[in-house]
Amino acid sequence: MSNIKSLKDKGQRRGNTGALPQLDKRPITGELIHDGWAPPSLRSLDDTGLTKLAVADLILKALYFRGDLLGHQIAEILRLPFNGVLDSVVEFLKREKLVEIMGSGGIGEASYRYAIATKGIERALDALQRTQYAGAAPVPLDMYIESINAQNRKDMLVKEEHMLAVMENLIVSKDMLDKIGPAANSGTSIFLYGPPGNGKTTLSEAIGRAILGDDMWVPYAVDVDGQVIQIFDSVNHTLSDNQMPLKYGTGSMADPRWVRIKRPVIIVGGELTMESLDLIYDPINKFYEAPYQVKANGGLFLIDDFGRQQVRPQELLNRWIVPLEKKYDFLTLNNGRKIELPFNVLIIFSTNMDPKDLVDDAFLRRIKYKIEIGNPTLEQYRELFELMCRIKGIPFDRDGMVYLIKEWYRKYNRDLRFVHPRDILSQMQDIARYLGRPVTMADTDLIDRAAESYFVEL
Repeated sequence: MSNIKSLKDKGQRRGNTGALPQLDKRPITGELIHDGWAPPSLRSLDDTGLTKLAVADLILKALYFRGDLLGHQIAEILRLPFNGVLDSVVEFLKREKLVEIMGSGGIGEASYRYAIATKGIERALDALQRTQYAGAAPVPLDMYIESINAQNRKDMLVKEEHMLAVMENLIVSKDMLDKIGPAANSGTSIFLYGPPGNGKTTLSEAIGRAILGDDMWVPYAVDVDGQVIQIFDSVNHTLSDNQMPLKYGTGSMADPRWVRIKRPVIIVGGELTMESLDLIYDPINKFYEAPYQVKANGGLFLIDDFGRQQVRPQELLNRWIVPLEKKYDFLTLNNGRKIELPFNVLIIFSTNMDPKDLVDDAFLRRIKYKIEIGNPTLEQYRELFELMCRIKGIPFDRDGMVYLIKEWYRKYNRDLRFVHPRDILSQMQDIARYLGRPVTMADTDLIDRAAESYFVEL
C-alpha cells in the first residue's frame, strides 16, 4: 500500500523554479493549443491580471528577504519576465525611491543589480503585515478556474487495453476489470471495499495511471483579492517529464507562473480531518495552502482506510455531497468569505469495513460505483505467487506452493490474500540472507520460518 506524506512548501523564502514545454513554431491561439490548454502569452503587466502595486510589493519582499538581486534573479523568483512586465514596475519603484541600482552585471536593465532603499523597507514591512508570501507571482482566481475547467479529463476514455497495460504486474480477473474500467470512465466517484490485503490501494493507483493520460498545468499560487493560496505542492505534485520552455510562434513567452505536472494522484489515510479539506491558513506567514481536493483537481483523490479517520464517516461523507453532485466546491477564507472552485476530481473511497456500517443508502446512491475487492481464488493466488517469484528472482516450486497452502492456510482455515505472496517471499529473502543460504520455494523450512513470523493467530 502506498504512503504519501503531506508536507508544506511555503515558498516565502525562495521562488519556485522550473521551465515549461517547447512549442516554438506553433501560432498563438489564445489559451488553446492543439493538444489542450496551455498558459497564454505574457507581453505586458496587464496580461498578468495583477496590479502594479501588487507586483511591486512582491519585488520589495524578495529584495527584503534576499538582499541585492539582479533583474533576471527577481524575474526568476516571481516567475515573471523582466522585459515587458517587470521592467515597468521596477521603473516605478526607482521613481518612488523604493529601490536603487547598485551596479550592473551585464547589458540591459535585467542585468542591473537592485537593492531595497530605506523607504522601500518601510513599504516592504507594511506589505509583510498583510502576507509574507514572496514566491512566484499568483494568477487571478478566475484564470485558475478557467484553466481547470479547460483541462477536465471528461473526454479521456479508458478502454480495456489501457486497463490491461497498467495491470501488467497484477493478477486481476476479467470480471473485475470490466467493473473497474467503466467506473474509471465515470470520472466521478468509486467505493472500493473488501478485506484488507487485497490491493484496493494498488488498484486505485492503477486506475490513476490508466485514466490520467496527458500532463496538465497548475499555477504556483492563486490570488483572491490580495490573499494568496498556494496550489503547487512539490510533494503531492510530480513535475512533467517535459520541462522545456514554452514559446509561441510570435516569439512571446507563455506565462511562467504555471508549471506543467503529471496529473495528480493524491492519497490520504487516517490523518485526514475536516480541517484539511478547507483552505489551510498559516497565521504567521499569512497565506493559504490549498486543501487536498484542490491539489487533486484534474486527477485522482484516494481516501484510503476510509472509516479510520478521526472524524465520523458520516460527517466526512456529507462534506462530499455537493462536490460530487455539482462538480464544484466551496472553500472559506479566513475573513469568512466563501469562494467557489471546480471539483474535477475522480474520488475513490477505499475501506476494509462493511459499507453499511459506514454510510446510509442515501449517500451510497450518490457514489456511482460500488466495487467489492474480494479474496483471490486458489488459481489467482498461484499465478500471483509465480509472478512475484519472477519479479524477486526466486525459483518457483509447485510442491513448495502446495506445502504452503496445506500447512499454513487449510490447517488454520486462513483466507488467501493478494498481498500474501509478496510479503511471504520478502520474509523468506530476509531469513535466507541471515542464515546465509539460497532462497528457494523448495525449502519448506524457509517457508515455515517465514509464515510463522508473518501470520498471527488471533
